[in-house]
Amino acid sequence: MDEIYKSIIEALIFSSDEPLPASEIINAITDIDGDDIKISKNDIDKAVDNLNKLYERKKLSFRIVSIANGYSFATQSEYAKYVGFLSTEKSKRRLSPAALETISIIAYKQPITKPEIEAIRGVNSDFVINTLLERKIIDIKGRADTVGRPLLYVTNDEFLKYFGLNKISDLPKPREIDEIMKDEDFIEQKRKIMMNEVEEMLEETTTEKSNDET
Repeated sequence: MDEIYKSIIEALIFSSDEPLPASEIINAITDIDGDDIKISKNDIDKAVDNLNKLYERKKLSFRIVSIANGYSFATQSEYAKYVGFLSTEKSKRRLSPAALETISIIAYKQPITKPEIEAIRGVNSDFVINTLLERKIIDIKGRADTVGRPLLYVTNDEFLKYFGLNKISDLPKPREIDEIMKDEDFIEQKRKIMMNEVEEMLEETTTEKSNDET
């Protein structure tokens, strides 16, 4: 593959707001340069690998990663806490603890029904499941062959994008989760999130009280 196509691949991935599948990269190149250009997913993988080696040599803060069966630019993990501090937009669409708990159960137990989710959580899950469906982080995949034929819920590509995963098997194992839960940075980030949630609740309460008084 010509060196120029490595730069083209880089530009296409950089310009995409969503993880860009290999098929779309190939279509873009062949539609512009003609079907005579022979380029495969393997060629793209090699180009991405070469680009990442270049970024590493130059000690750049980003890499191209595989997410949800596509390619996307991502900041290196050591800079995550700084980027996260400024990422106000992401905080606005942050999942609640109940939603995180529910999506975790679905991710590890899928396909799974609402009664099964509620049996694990111990509480009604109608609202949180509807929220996840509205956010398009989970899908309905048929019905279970049990009494009442309840709906089956599974994760999807939006789930992979949200959590920065390439495939569902990239989910951390239970042992790895235990290690993450004990990590000092994780504990600190969790504390900050909880403080933010308390502050948001206080602001909402104050606003509601002001409106009532008015």
